[in-house]
Amino acid sequence: MIDPLFWLGLSLLLVATSLTAVLVAAIPALQELARAARSAEKLFDTLSRELPPTLEAIRVTGLEITDLTDDVSEGVKSANQVVKQVDQSLDNARIQAQNLQVGTRSIFVGAKAAWRNFTRQKPTRRTSDRLPSNEKPPLTLREREVLKQENRRSKAEVYRVNDGYSDAASWENNFDDED
Repeated sequence: MIDPLFWLGLSLLLVATSLTAVLVAAIPALQELARAARSAEKLFDTLSRELPPTLEAIRVTGLEITDLTDDVSEGVKSANQVVKQVDQSLDNARIQAQNLQVGTRSIFVGAKAAWRNFTRQKPTRRTSDRLPSNEKPPLTLREREVLKQENRRSKAEVYRVNDGYSDAASWENNFDDED
């Protein structure tokens, strides 16, 4: 029983039987694997046909979005410039309106002053009270001091605190006060 050939044959028979059992069990798995490979091949074929146009469409869409973003940015910049121009125009119009208002008030006050000056009664000249300049007696020192005091004005009279050039009503009041 110790015959090695017997044991060798028995071992070969067991190995063959095991290989046959494994092959019988592996056939359905190999069939499923083949079916999965065909399905994967169809998927890869479909992807190779559909993916490049889809990727190209995505790339074109990205470029179009970039172009639209640039256009919107330019539009916003343009609108910002238009708003700045309109704002500047409004400021200029406001300044011109103020200048026109001041000019109109100045013209009105000037015309009013001219009219009053034109329509006022002229004082009659008294020539009999005056002496010719060569016949006037020289003034004494005391008379000169009195005349200087009369001709001097206080600082408040010289510099009127409430005189303003922006308020036409005060101009008219000041003008009326001087008459």
